[in-house]
Amino acid sequence: MSSDTQTDEAHATGPGSTGAQAKDPRAKDPRATDPRATEARATPAPHAEAHATPAPHAEAHATPAPHAEAHATAARTGEALTTSALHAAATGADTFPGVLREALNRRGLSLERVSERLRVRGITISQATLSSWQRGRSQPERARSLQAVDVLEEILELPAGSLRSLLGPRRPRGRTTPPDAEGAALQILGEDSVVEKALGARFRHFNQETSSLMVHDIVRVGETGTLSGISTTNVLRAKRAGADRAIFVLSFDDEAAEPVDIRVTCGRLAEATYLKGLKSLVLEIHFGRELAKLDTTVVSYAVEVSPSETPATHYERWSRTNLHEYLQQVFFHPAALPADCHRYVREKVGDPPRGRRRIPLSDAHDVHVLTSRCKPGVHGVAWEYGTGPSGTGDRPG
Repeated sequence: MSSDTQTDEAHATGPGSTGAQAKDPRAKDPRATDPRATEARATPAPHAEAHATPAPHAEAHATPAPHAEAHATAARTGEALTTSALHAAATGADTFPGVLREALNRRGLSLERVSERLRVRGITISQATLSSWQRGRSQPERARSLQAVDVLEEILELPAGSLRSLLGPRRPRGRTTPPDAEGAALQILGEDSVVEKALGARFRHFNQETSSLMVHDIVRVGETGTLSGISTTNVLRAKRAGADRAIFVLSFDDEAAEPVDIRVTCGRLAEATYLKGLKSLVLEIHFGRELAKLDTTVVSYAVEVSPSETPATHYERWSRTNLHEYLQQVFFHPAALPADCHRYVREKVGDPPRGRRRIPLSDAHDVHVLTSRCKPGVHGVAWEYGTGPSGTGDRPG
């Protein structure tokens, strides 16, 4: 499981998922029933990514998969959001990239097939260009590209003008660099990450207005060795005046492990969307006020997880910025004590772990890692179970 310091992504659970039916997360905080509308990009994830359990990040695909089974608790101006509205908010489906992605997924067309169909009609648009359009990295502007948009509406069976009407103003020419937030996240997560897919168009700008100073993760492992819950406290600082919210993404490796309860104790829950296809939970938490530049605020939330059939074996958090301090704790049920625990870091998601060092289990059945001046990267704790008949180190279950 994993989470980030500019989003909060959390991965939990192991391989061999059962595909259990999704449950709607229920927010206990009474303020969570009347959130404001979400912004039109994410990471657990907080501003750091948290992984708990064995399975690796999901395989990257050129075209993000549709998240038809979005489950959530949220409201816009006091009214409950529908699944389609939540889906649109979570994926940026009211933007040109979002509508294009949705149409491609609905029609089941690959970028290669779309490029070929355009070529048959005399319009040459490469797969790379189409990918850039549907990811929001560029937009059609030249006459040939705008002609391609009109033909795309026919190929994708969209109403005439539905794509063209979503194009923004012409962008300035010349070489450009991605926004700091996006570029830093891509360095750690790579292209087409679960976080990027979960946030859709919001990934490009998510949490640009804040940075994390300190993060404290508490992971709880249940009697059967599976993840039972995660709680996070995140101290954020505003990079500019007016910052009033942050987005966190928690991703689960096992489909059987799903969020069943969400509590926000510092901040106000505005969105809680579970995307079953990506095994990811997107949280948007409002601070309750607009921050002045360099002002700080604290966000705290806890997520309970439905039982999985696969024991958890690790928890990771990814951070795209320097943290002043990061504290990671894992509490084990007395019936599921590990035989060995160790800490490690990765330069980026998917890299081999380095700096592996054993950490002791305390009398409270927990291990912890405290890192000061925590550098960008992936910071994890892993544990192993023995095979004895009973006692510490037995494999749960």
